[in-house]
Amino acid sequence: MGLWQSLKRWLDPSSTAVDQSFSLGNRGEKPASENQGTEMLADARLRTENVIIRIDRLMEAAPKGKEALEKTGDLSDDLEQNLKRLKELFRLPENKDLVIREFQVATQPPTPAAACFMEGLTNTGIINDHIMQPLMLLSHLDHHAGAAGEDGPSSFSPEMVLKRLLPGNQSTEKYDLASMADALLSGDTVLLFAGSRVAIAVETKSPPTRSVGKPETERVIWGPHDAFTEAFRVNVALVRRRLKDPRVVTEVLTVGEISKTYVGLMYIDTIAHPKLVAEVKRRIEAIKVDIVNSSSILEQYIEDNPNSLLPGSLLTERPDRTAAYLSEGHVAILTDTSPNAIICPITFWSLLQTSEDYYLRYPFGSVLRWIRLMATLIALTLPALYIAVINYHQEMLPTELMLFIASTREQVPMPAVAELLVMDVVFELIREAGTRIPSVIGPTIGLVASLVLGQAAVEAKIVSPIMILIVAITGLASFAIPNYLVGFGVRVMRFFLLALSTVLGFYGLAAGLFILLIMLAAERSFGVPYLTPVAPARGKVRDILNRPPLYRMEERPGYTRTSNQQRQEEIVRKWDPMAPAPTPDENGG
Repeated sequence: MGLWQSLKRWLDPSSTAVDQSFSLGNRGEKPASENQGTEMLADARLRTENVIIRIDRLMEAAPKGKEALEKTGDLSDDLEQNLKRLKELFRLPENKDLVIREFQVATQPPTPAAACFMEGLTNTGIINDHIMQPLMLLSHLDHHAGAAGEDGPSSFSPEMVLKRLLPGNQSTEKYDLASMADALLSGDTVLLFAGSRVAIAVETKSPPTRSVGKPETERVIWGPHDAFTEAFRVNVALVRRRLKDPRVVTEVLTVGEISKTYVGLMYIDTIAHPKLVAEVKRRIEAIKVDIVNSSSILEQYIEDNPNSLLPGSLLTERPDRTAAYLSEGHVAILTDTSPNAIICPITFWSLLQTSEDYYLRYPFGSVLRWIRLMATLIALTLPALYIAVINYHQEMLPTELMLFIASTREQVPMPAVAELLVMDVVFELIREAGTRIPSVIGPTIGLVASLVLGQAAVEAKIVSPIMILIVAITGLASFAIPNYLVGFGVRVMRFFLLALSTVLGFYGLAAGLFILLIMLAAERSFGVPYLTPVAPARGKVRDILNRPPLYRMEERPGYTRTSNQQRQEEIVRKWDPMAPAPTPDENGG
């Protein structure tokens, strides 16, 4: 670029910047729809051809019966034609993920064939040892009887390959291009043969996954330390390892027009209510979106009230907790590529419980539940309670304490509400920064920041020491809430109560709590009231705030409406002399 061009560009940047910089905006070029018209037309033509071919085949197979209709597809006898259509569908040669390996099956004469697979999703060792070697190295296939019971080259068929030459555990026949594409994208290897309208999909799935690790958000001291991973089948196996019962059912659905994510619906037949299973399945099948790649995203599509501050279902990363809920009549939803399971329905009390409640002896489990409930109330009401007392109800405090608070706030230039909001925002910043900072230094940075900022704010007379104490206790109580999403909801509701108590004092705090209670009572989780079994009362009100002894938990929760309500015998500790004697009806006498 010459001196004059540089000077011209400096004086008038718009003269050259438009031509040299990239932009998706309209600068007079053809619209994107016109530029992509060729590609869209080719894709539509391919899909239309598949539909027309399939209709013709169905009309030909209709007189032959139901079995012939089921085996009707749009594949051709010509191997090259099938490969051409497959390449067009997957955008070859631009797309480098699809690998097509053409070879010859060792027949007399040799039969042209092709093996297709997606690189990175398959196990190449299985392809080489269990597919390519049997087909390419084994000869004299003309001496084997085919499907028609004849010998010779004419007896070669995909059915014979399935029965004699493929040692793979799962091999299925595919009759159309769409099912072939689904098999390829799920990690299978598809075999095409010359002169055959049938393709064979062999399971060779080996997607990149991490090994089973420890839970990150639901850690326990006593109990199992394995957690879900991003592998769908691994997660199902972790649950089935704990429920060795043939009644455990796993229905696999596909969600997402582009992602085609596997979603597993797990429940125990004869225990889970059929209406609940049908409702969960109906909501999942109604989702028509491009991508669903996480359980947390799927949860937002199927919950009863997406606008609620509290979750309508339970997200857990623990297989043992999932198995326990399944045994009580709940339904678990496992999403491929997501290390969490969705449990539905749930209640508010379930969100305050953890797996460790049951691994500890029952007195300690009950104590922990009361501590969590107290922490929830503190995180929700303590700032609003402090503002109400300071601004409107000073007579509730002892005189010495009130004078001490007034003396600490004497040189603070801000009102108590502004002081509290500033410190609360700073605390949330520290919490978020500690989450985003690498885990090695995150806790250290959060601790140092809180100490330094708190001490500096007090010395600068921006906030009072009592305010630092209130914010610290509130933040510590919020960390004691076991459910991450409930913690978010409590933090939002805390600001709502703070605003009401600032205006109306205790009357505003009471009105806010009453409004929140009404909202919770109106919430539902897959048809189950949020506060059940307390409001409304259903069944025995056990295992809510107190964790009863395990041998006294005879019945499943009443709100799940299970067909088999009895979980265990009424008298489990029959060897215990202190146990009540069984009634005559229990012994059949």
